[in-house]
Amino acid sequence: MFKYKDLVNNKTFFLIAGPCVVESKAITFEIAEELKSITQKLNIPFVFKASFKKANRSKPDSFTGIGDQKALKILIEIKEKLYIPLLTDVHTEGDIELVKNIADIIQIPAFLCRQSDLLYAAGKSNLPVNIKKGQFLSPDSMKFAVEKVKSTGNNKIFITERGTTFGYQDLVVDYRSIPIMKKFNYPVILDCTHSLQQPNQKSGVTGGKPELIETIAKAGIAVGVDGIFIETHPAPEKAKSDGANMLKLKYVEDLLKKLIKIKNAIN
Repeated sequence: MFKYKDLVNNKTFFLIAGPCVVESKAITFEIAEELKSITQKLNIPFVFKASFKKANRSKPDSFTGIGDQKALKILIEIKEKLYIPLLTDVHTEGDIELVKNIADIIQIPAFLCRQSDLLYAAGKSNLPVNIKKGQFLSPDSMKFAVEKVKSTGNNKIFITERGTTFGYQDLVVDYRSIPIMKKFNYPVILDCTHSLQQPNQKSGVTGGKPELIETIAKAGIAVGVDGIFIETHPAPEKAKSDGANMLKLKYVEDLLKKLIKIKNAIN
């Protein structure tokens, strides 16, 4: 059974990883099985991430999912057959009701980190809550999002850095954010893939710089993040959502080995 304290109190960093969204049973299982195998071999605590739907797409015809119930059924199978904890996004209070008996961690997307009703409802679920820092917020401002969840009596909170808006079509990671947010006394995660997005492209499809994922991840471990967040896919160029900033699945193990070396050197 998943326990928040076990993830928090481990001696290394933990990994949250998976596809952006459930595309199909076959692809989702392939990614989950490979990530489980890698993290067991490297002794890295692992949480599988996949959104059951995406509600914040740029274009009206962008892929948002295969259907809520169909996607949730696949996530239930993954959890039950692979015995791995599960994280998924929620966008509304209704989403929380849908996933509260399925997910081990619920995630508040960056664009919604100031939505009070959503944060209160997430806290009241009594599930661990991962709040992604808005691209428009200073790290200090995240204390208010944390306080909203904490006010419900729920202290199982994670905070995720995912870059700050830099002009209209780029993001930048300010690594000063990590120690600032760690002062709130909750685990801080670095999202190494969304931090490299290039949003608001004229095409309506978000771009990215996946060649810099390793750089972002190494720097994050060096400055003391507790966890690493990575979206991955066997063929990012064919992914139905956020493929432009994903790490190719075959590169995950090599990256994690490098991050372990950095973590050990710091320790």
